[in-house]
Amino acid sequence: MVLLESQIKLKKGDIAPNFELLGIDDKKHSLEDYSQYKGILVIFMCNHCPYVKAKVDALNELQEKFGDKIAVIGINSNDSTDYPEDSFEVMKQTAKEKGFEFDYLVDETQEIARKYGAMCTPDPFLFNSQKQLVFHGKIDNAMKPDDEATEKTMIINMQKLLDGENIQNDFEPSIGCSIKWKEN
Repeated sequence: MVLLESQIKLKKGDIAPNFELLGIDDKKHSLEDYSQYKGILVIFMCNHCPYVKAKVDALNELQEKFGDKIAVIGINSNDSTDYPEDSFEVMKQTAKEKGFEFDYLVDETQEIARKYGAMCTPDPFLFNSQKQLVFHGKIDNAMKPDDEATEKTMIINMQKLLDGENIQNDFEPSIGCSIKWKEN
């Protein structure tokens, strides 16, 4: 396991790169499908990473609290050839077992992760209704899988977005396993 911190590629105000990816519902999803929302949260994640596993309850809480106003989208960009536990079929199983109510998409070519500059899992990006980046970073302040969160950073920032408040600190790095890139 390679531990990485998220890096800045997209900057505050940058427009979310579009995508068309297959979801675990066997339908194609594009960024345009979420235009009716007041915001979009794109989280690069996977099935096997202990840092993602530690955030399952937090991910479900984000969907439960904000899913009707802010689209929550999980994207798995890991190479499932070397990591079969991140395969599309296991994504479906994981979503069912963990009770994911948000869209969970597969980025088989890894093109979308590269466009966003995603480095680790989880690596969340929060966009406003104009698809402009307002926050890139951690879900909460529990930075190790066994840590207990005392500040729910993403919930605070999602609420600020809905309330029309400025998010002062637009980048607070997430920490997690590296995205498992395909060998070219």
